[in-house]
Amino acid sequence: MRRPLLVGNWKMHTTILEAYLLVSEIGKCAAGLDDRDVLLAPPQIALHEVARVLQNSDVSIASQNVCWKGEGAFTGEISPTMVKAAGGVAAIIGHSERRQIFHEDNEMINKRVLGALKYDLMPILCIGETLEERESDKTFSVLEDQIRQGLAGVTAENMEKTVVAYEPVWAIGTGKTATKEQAQEVHAFIRKLLAEMYEKDIAESVRILYGGSVKPDNVDELMAQTDIDGALVGGAALKADSFCRIINFI
Repeated sequence: MRRPLLVGNWKMHTTILEAYLLVSEIGKCAAGLDDRDVLLAPPQIALHEVARVLQNSDVSIASQNVCWKGEGAFTGEISPTMVKAAGGVAAIIGHSERRQIFHEDNEMINKRVLGALKYDLMPILCIGETLEERESDKTFSVLEDQIRQGLAGVTAENMEKTVVAYEPVWAIGTGKTATKEQAQEVHAFIRKLLAEMYEKDIAESVRILYGGSVKPDNVDELMAQTDIDGALVGGAALKADSFCRIINFI
């Protein structure tokens, strides 16, 4: 059985005070959830404060991106050693906003994945197609390229420590959500591809998350799908009541 993983990505929201108030509420409603993992990805400036509030809880911390180097002349980046020192255990890598807005390509994303693994951070590799690519029947070819190139050089042993998040670009922040059937079809494809790249046992152990307008009213049906192991939540993670309902999915 794959242990469900629910990730709240706060993106570029919350001051340190706002982060403190939000995480205080989430920490309360996550208490006692011993059959699933909850992970929060606040802005870099709030990483340490959020980790401090959660230090005696079961909720873990992730960064929203990570450099491939432990230190160096990389203005604006955050290193894996910094993430760990702040209390983080994971890093979101290749989010569609990094790909679309900041033009991070598969090669750079792969460097970030390998860097995270080198420093013992759990990478959450994000993949997803645009609306144009879906309407042109390119979904699976785009995803295969992103997976093969994003995971280049990742060993079978390290793959067991890696999470994949499918987030259709056309469903992020738009209010649109892939139907449970569409999401399951893609997740099944991803798992099959991982089995080809590694082996079936490893593919069966990898957690594959769905991201794209996950809300309290659709999380239950999404999580009921065979190959959906969790959610990467954006907007709904910025309100304690909605995120608490999501992490307490049935």
